[in-house]
Amino acid sequence: MKQAIISFLAFLPDWLEIIVISAIPIVELRGAIPLAILAYDMPYLQAYLLGVLGSIIPAPFILLFIPAILKWMSGTKVFGKMANWIIAKGMKKSDKLTKYEFWGLFIFVAIPLPGTGVWTGCLAASLIGLDFKHSMISVVLGSATAGMIVTALVAAGLSLF
Repeated sequence: MKQAIISFLAFLPDWLEIIVISAIPIVELRGAIPLAILAYDMPYLQAYLLGVLGSIIPAPFILLFIPAILKWMSGTKVFGKMANWIIAKGMKKSDKLTKYEFWGLFIFVAIPLPGTGVWTGCLAASLIGLDFKHSMISVVLGSATAGMIVTALVAAGLSLF
């Protein structure tokens, strides 16, 4: 499976590969921007823009469809445990979002740490029923901020050498 993914990505142009990697849960732009700059020698602005674009592509789909998908999954034997695990993970991250809504979601997505980001933020926002429009704006701004932080950290790291 891993080799199939690597082979698939190898056929894509570098810019599209960065968009695809940014859209992958867990990796998101935290992994794609450093890859773009360090492995593909992309300019900082290009790496930033592609990383942010890729990370926000899944957001509307997660916000709109994940509650129904998880509800269906939790009613099946095959996917029930996985759905319950995803719901528990999303709800665990949602306490601050419930209290601060827009700004809570923004900060959650903007801080580029493991377990935060667009996928988890959208999951939590959709599970607690935050407004779609406000959630999208918050996620886009949070992703843009996270992209700036990651790009700045890569630039700072490179300046040390």
